[in-house]
Order: sequence, then C-alpha cells, then structure tokens
Amino acid sequence: MTYIWKLQLFAGLAQRFGQADITLELEQEKLLANELKQLLIGQFPEQERILKSCFVAANQAYRRDDQLVYASEELALLPPVSGGESNTEPERHTESHFDVYSITDQPINVEQVMNKVITPACGATLLFVGTTREFTEGLRTVYLHYEAYIPMALKMMQQIGEEIAERWEGAKVAITHRIGQVDLAEISVVIAVATARRADCYEASRYAIERLKQIVPIWKKEIWEDGSEWKGHQLGPWDPTAPASDY
Repeated sequence: MTYIWKLQLFAGLAQRFGQADITLELEQEKLLANELKQLLIGQFPEQERILKSCFVAANQAYRRDDQLVYASEELALLPPVSGGESNTEPERHTESHFDVYSITDQPINVEQVMNKVITPACGATLLFVGTTREFTEGLRTVYLHYEAYIPMALKMMQQIGEEIAERWEGAKVAITHRIGQVDLAEISVVIAVATARRADCYEASRYAIERLKQIVPIWKKEIWEDGSEWKGHQLGPWDPTAPASDY
C-alpha cells in the first residue's frame, strides 16, 4: 500500500521548485520530520542547503526534526521566516481575522489596530509600526512583496498574544500584517500592546516583534532597481520550535 504525501511550498521554495506543492508516493504512513526532509533531499539534491534549513509544519504547527508527521495531515515545508521565498500572488481584496490578529492585502489603519487593545484597565499603549525603507546595505529598494501561510500565521500571532498575557498580567495585543506589494514608506505591520504599566508595555512590545520574526510564517521579498531577493531569518540559525526567550 502506498500513501500520498502532499507538502505545500511557500516563498522561495515555490520559486525554486517552480510549483506550489510537492507530492510524494511513499510506503510509509508516518515519518519523522527529518526523515521526510532527507527523502526530499534525495530526490532534489540540488536543493539540499535550503531543504536543511526548512521546518515541516503539520496541521499548521511546527514539528521538530525528531517529531512524527503523517501523510493524512495538512503538511507544509517552510523556509526561514521574516523573509523567505515565493512566486504566488495573494488573492486581492481579502482579509483574514482571528479577532485582534489580522492579515490583509489592503493598507493598514493604525488607529484601528490600536483601538483593539485600549481598555480602562490598561494605562499604557505602545505601537510598533514597520514600514518599507528605501536603502538596505547600499541597495535601493523599489518595493517589498510579502507572502504568508495565512491560517498558520494567524495561529502563531494568537500564540504570541497568549505568551505575552502569561508574562505580563492583563496585557492586550493586536497584530495586523500586510501581504502583497508594500511600497516605500508604506506600512507592512502594526503591533499594538497595552498594559497596566509603561515598563511592562515597553518590554511586551519588544517581545512581540521579535517573536513575530521567529515563528510567524510570513516571508519578505525585496525588489531592487536591478534585482530581487527573498529575505529569510537574519539572526542566526532559525528554530521556531525553540522555547520563547526574553528579548
């Protein structure tokens, strides 16, 4: 008996493989995540370096290399986040919500995001607003293109909010991230954090953006005047399964 394994591809992986998913027919119903990656490396040895840096997601949750994955699960192969690789255009005029967590292809209303966290119990509110800058390491950016594994990205945003609420009692968090083309000086992400005290608010806001870069499957492609590149995790080896740390 053979089992059909289908892995969704995102960002530069889709571009490298020239397709949005990979389908395998295997005799195994279950494999360790690393065994699945090794099978892929065997079939696509020219992609070994990028495949080794990827993580397998099953049912929209990261799996460590030593954890089992099953053919029947919703599987995805995710390159390093906070950048990444892809050629799939997002559907226009769409927006997805988990209440205070949102991914949209439309311009972000900063005040609207902020209002999601302001309550009488919170005396401090901070906004992190990420925008497209023109020059990076001497290269002039024309615009950025973002892609997301939307259902999993929303779950990871919710996880960040839950982590913050555990660390800073009573903290409120709202996150909106844009996908598609984001031009110079336009907003790509807004994170609103509200806490009872300002010191906690500063700490929680920093935690939120750093954690977003670690675990939320959103990728960024920089479009320059003379080329482009998908940008992955920039802070050393990427491990979204590692325990949350203090930032």
